Amino acid sequence: MTPDQLITFAAVAEHRNISRAAVALHLSQPAVSGQLRQLQDEFGEPLYQRDGRGVRLTPAGEQLASYATRLRDTWRQAHAYRDALRGLEQGTLRIGASTTPASYLLPYLIAEFHRRFPEVTLHAADGNTTEIVGALGSVDIAMIEGPVGADLPPDTAVHAWREDEIVAIMPSSHPLARLSGESGASGEGARVELAAFGDYPLVLRETGSGVRQIVERAFARAGVPMRVALEIAGVEGVKEAVRAGMGIGFVSAMSMRHENGALRLFSLSPEPLTRRLSILVPHASAPARVVEQFLALCLADGA
Repeated sequence: MTPDQLITFAAVAEHRNISRAAVALHLSQPAVSGQLRQLQDEFGEPLYQRDGRGVRLTPAGEQLASYATRLRDTWRQAHAYRDALRGLEQGTLRIGASTTPASYLLPYLIAEFHRRFPEVTLHAADGNTTEIVGALGSVDIAMIEGPVGADLPPDTAVHAWREDEIVAIMPSSHPLARLSGESGASGEGARVELAAFGDYPLVLRETGSGVRQIVERAFARAGVPMRVALEIAGVEGVKEAVRAGMGIGFVSAMSMRHENGALRLFSLSPEPLTRRLSILVPHASAPARVVEQFLALCLADGA
C-alpha cells in the first residue's frame, strides 16, 4: 500500500467514477484502475463495486475512504506550504471555471498571469456551475456564475467578483425584435418586457447551467410560462440554435461582444436580469501563494 494508491482511492471515492477521478488526477484511466487493483489486493476484499457508469464503495471501502481523504488533504496542505516557502518561481495552478467565465474572462486572466509568472504551470477545466462546484476537491481556485449554493466543501472561501447581465438574443427578423424597434445593429440597449417572451419558443442551456437557473427563477417570479423548444449545452450551442430559428435564447452579455450583428440582444424589462460571478477558493485556511496571487489578479480585474 502506497500513499499514491490511497490518494487515488480518495479521488475515486469523491467522484464515484474512475474516469472522472483519472481526469482530476491527470492520470490515464488504466493507471487509476491498476492502482485500485493493487490496493484491493493489499486488503484482500472488495473496496468498491461497479454501479452503472460509476462505482459504489463497499463498507470496507467507505472506511478506507475516510483515511485516504485525510491523507490526501494532508498531502495538499504540505504542497501548499512548500509552494508558499518556495514562492512563485515554479508551481502548478488548477483552475475550474463555469462556461461564461471560462470562455470570456479566463483566457485573458491566464495570459496576464503567465506574463507575470511564466514558470507556473496552469491547468484549466470548464463545465457548468453545478459541475464546477462538484469538482472543487480537484482544483485550487474556481469561478462560477449564479447562486453559490450551500453545499460547498468545508474550508471553502467565497469571493464576490463581478456583475454580469443575462440578455435575450434573437435574429433581427424575429417578430419580437421588429416590435421592439431599432437600437443599433446588435439591438444593444433595447429592452423587452419579460411577459412578452411567454408567446414564443425558447432555447435554454442544459440543467445545471447558472444562466438557466436565473432565467427560470425570473420567469417563475413573474408568472410567465416558458415554452421550451430546445435544451442545449453551452453558450455557442444556444447562439447557433437561435440563428437556426429554434427560438429566443438567453446568454451572458459578455458572450455577445464579438458578434457580427446577425443576432440582436435585449435587456429584460422592467429590471435587467443580472447575476453575480463568484470566485471559490477551496482549502482557504492554507492557500498556496500561487492561489493568492491569481485571486488578487482576478479581484483587481473585476474592480
